[in-house]
Amino acid sequence: MKKHTKILPDLVIRDSYLTPFTEKILQRMERLETTEKQIKKEAGGLDKFASGHEYYGLHFRNNEWVFREWAPNAKAIFLTGDFSHWKDEASFALKKINDHGDWEIRLSEKTLHHNDLYRLSMHWDGGDGGRIPAYARFVVRDEQTNIFNAKVWRPPALYEWKNRDFRRSEQAPLIYEAHTGMAQEEGKIGSYKEFKAHILPRIVDAGYNTLQLMAIQQHPYYGSFGYHVANFFAPSSWFGTPDDLKELIDSVHGAGLSVIMDIVHSHAVRNEIEGISRFDGTEYQYFHRGERGDHEAWDSRCFDYGKKEVLHFLLSNCRYWLDEFKLDGFRFDGVTSMLYLHHGLGMNFTSYDEYFSENVDEHAVTYLCLANKLIHKLRPDAITIAEDMSGMPGTASPTEHGGMGFDFRLGMGLPDFWIKKIKHEKDEDWKMSELWHELNNRRQDEKTVSYAESHDQALVGDQTIIFRLIGEDMYEHMGISDNNVRVDRGIALHKMIRLITLATGGNGYLNFMGNEFGHPEWIDFPREDNNWSYHYARRQWHLMDDHNLRYHYLAKFDKAIIEMAKEQNLLESTFSTLLHEHNSDMVLGFQRAGLIFLFNFHPDQSYTDYKINIPQGEYGILLESDSKKYGGHGRLKQSQNFFSMTKKKGTYQQNYIHVYLPTRSAIVLIKKK
Repeated sequence: MKKHTKILPDLVIRDSYLTPFTEKILQRMERLETTEKQIKKEAGGLDKFASGHEYYGLHFRNNEWVFREWAPNAKAIFLTGDFSHWKDEASFALKKINDHGDWEIRLSEKTLHHNDLYRLSMHWDGGDGGRIPAYARFVVRDEQTNIFNAKVWRPPALYEWKNRDFRRSEQAPLIYEAHTGMAQEEGKIGSYKEFKAHILPRIVDAGYNTLQLMAIQQHPYYGSFGYHVANFFAPSSWFGTPDDLKELIDSVHGAGLSVIMDIVHSHAVRNEIEGISRFDGTEYQYFHRGERGDHEAWDSRCFDYGKKEVLHFLLSNCRYWLDEFKLDGFRFDGVTSMLYLHHGLGMNFTSYDEYFSENVDEHAVTYLCLANKLIHKLRPDAITIAEDMSGMPGTASPTEHGGMGFDFRLGMGLPDFWIKKIKHEKDEDWKMSELWHELNNRRQDEKTVSYAESHDQALVGDQTIIFRLIGEDMYEHMGISDNNVRVDRGIALHKMIRLITLATGGNGYLNFMGNEFGHPEWIDFPREDNNWSYHYARRQWHLMDDHNLRYHYLAKFDKAIIEMAKEQNLLESTFSTLLHEHNSDMVLGFQRAGLIFLFNFHPDQSYTDYKINIPQGEYGILLESDSKKYGGHGRLKQSQNFFSMTKKKGTYQQNYIHVYLPTRSAIVLIKKK
């Protein structure tokens, strides 16, 4: 690639450690620019290029059915289904319409009907097989045979959006991560309609402003958590119909919340009949040839992002979900796996060299840049979040600065940090200096979504924070009158961990459903080893609702910190400023958004008249974790005020307060006007 004479990218200006890699960053920018120019030349623009879903697949247009598919290796294709008695009939043969490999069939209005099942019969040199169309918009499973087929979805009336013009607020995202199927109390697969009726009101009441829906793209294996996608344009039929999903999203918007979804473009399920692997008989139609096309660790297929048709497919997929379902953004799953040929497996990413080595898939970088440009062009208010654990510089920086254009990156190191601390150290050995460093260890020029735990920490093989803290005592000693030392410790630390993560960790915050009230059990999807049980693939909301149990205290505290973050614009503010750090006292104090956060992690030492340097003024208590309404001991007087005192030494002036810090508690002070 030629040498550049362009000005220094903003990404490098803001991070001098990137200076040795300036040429690489400029090459990425030029590759993006060249690809965009080519797309504009051929398609008229990025948004027009990303409209494959309106050309391919099944459509009813001008009083006839039109079906198109891209299958360059196919020798013959038949549309088969209920209408053909599942036979390859000549009258339902597709015709090849160009040298690119596009096939088409046109059928009369009476040939297909709403809810008809169909698929393709694909033939190639040396083989044939049934295939679900790549752009199928609804795919269902026969519960008796476990066979999947595409389904015609043309109800008598189109869904009428009640909140068609909803736009996401500019407030920092407070994300409630949820899985529709396991959101219900009953041990079964929950539906979109049940989620709307029973779970949405809880999320609204909890104060979160963004719902993140998992497992929305159609996946044949329910237990994959939705990350082994087969049908990229089909909303998951495990939970209902496309219109059911639209109704849910519409209702969320009506409640004032944004909706984002996990979008999986990092890999695809290996299944051939249900998915797009070996779709036209070749392994390389959508994916890389040979070993590079296989993700051995995930047992899935890896996209070839350097292929124009793959860009067309994936970018169209981004647009489809925005256009058809009015989504407000995406959390891109598995970005690390996309970015590197080694998929990030076994890597620690301790050197900048690793972000610009021959192991980086530069075509994947270009795709992610294009996806972000497209999404923000179509919906300027939409947000995109990258699930990248490598820390690739520029992930959440604008493309014109040399970045990839995401709005946020996930703070994936934080839950790992908390697991390490809780699992391997006694909390009386925690060092405040380490806590402060880890909680603030992120790229200051990029926005981060922080979280103490997500769905990953709730799965079998891992444990939630509350279960690591309390263990088996959760089963017998969560009654409000049960004075159990482990439970008391666990509840206190649970509140402190979540508050300090929210207050320091980034510019957005995420919680997985049920963790806000300390859900006691892990997630275990139905599988052979548990006799296909749904017992652990559900959420036990009755525990939070029972005020004879302590779970409701945690829910109330979570609601309080979310409300505080919104009212005080906490996450819109700049980084936290350290005010006090004392390892042996186990006391940490910092300021953010004008609020003073004080934490005493000491297991048995409360401090009276503890001196904290603080900006001058009068302060009151905004929030404190030891309040009895949050399951604490009520050792603080809520109405007390704190007046800063001043100590002068020459020209130096120090302002401070004396405050009572009960053991294992946190206090948030607010300056009075």
